[in-house]
Amino acid sequence: MYKLVYLRKVCVKKMKIDPIIKWSGSKRSQAQDIIKKFEEFDCYYEPFLGGGSVMYAVNPSHAICGDICEPLIGFWKIVQNNPQKVIEYYTNEWNRLQKDGYNVFYDIRSRFNIYKSPLDLLFLSRTCVNGLIRFNTEGNFNNSFHHTRKGIDPKRLEKIVIEWHKRIANVQFICGDYRETTQTATKNDIIYLDPPYENTKGRYYGTINYEHFYKYLEELNRKEIKYVLSFDGIRGEKEYETGIPKELYVKKYMLQSGNSSFKKVMDKSNEQVYEALYLNW
Repeated sequence: MYKLVYLRKVCVKKMKIDPIIKWSGSKRSQAQDIIKKFEEFDCYYEPFLGGGSVMYAVNPSHAICGDICEPLIGFWKIVQNNPQKVIEYYTNEWNRLQKDGYNVFYDIRSRFNIYKSPLDLLFLSRTCVNGLIRFNTEGNFNNSFHHTRKGIDPKRLEKIVIEWHKRIANVQFICGDYRETTQTATKNDIIYLDPPYENTKGRYYGTINYEHFYKYLEELNRKEIKYVLSFDGIRGEKEYETGIPKELYVKKYMLQSGNSSFKKVMDKSNEQVYEALYLNW
């Protein structure tokens, strides 16, 4: 029998996480609450990395993190190894945007969809509508330019890049699926999982076979490897049930995470969101 607990935000000072790259499904508002559930570990694994907020909050001394989005992992490696390149690229393109207007965004979007440049992905994430990362079924970026925002100022981004560069010094980045990224995990480690949610199929980059994913969780349990899983929840008055078998987890928490940015953009509505957090111990 699992334990279900609802957790509301309380008025305490939280860790400030300035995102370096915007990514859909960000756990920036929840990261501190999520890592409070962690037990001690040797190595931190995160195979659905995205914008990396939980990785940032953990600040691990040893970590292996991955994603199937090759340009995204390429971006993390550049931040880790050559932060000045990130700063110079963004400054140049941002200045070009201010001078030549919105067509610069669409030029860069077209270029990204041909060459999949990690730095172009950064620029798009910082200048698209509401920072909402969206790809079509061919893996091409298809969100539009945010006309009422000019993108983060390069001087401010420079400080953020340097901070993330320091924060990810001990992270090994892998471009691959969740099984490949976590294949070396042991029972002394911990895995944080934030896969594409079942109710958002086709909305974000890539998807997974959920039947295979549940077998993967079963295998982690068999090996006594601890996992923490963010997976669906409640939006407004609608509860999104997942197919995750109850025998695969021990505790289930509902974390308050603000309003749905996707619903705000698509339906012009504000809906309170709780996201489920599953633990297998």
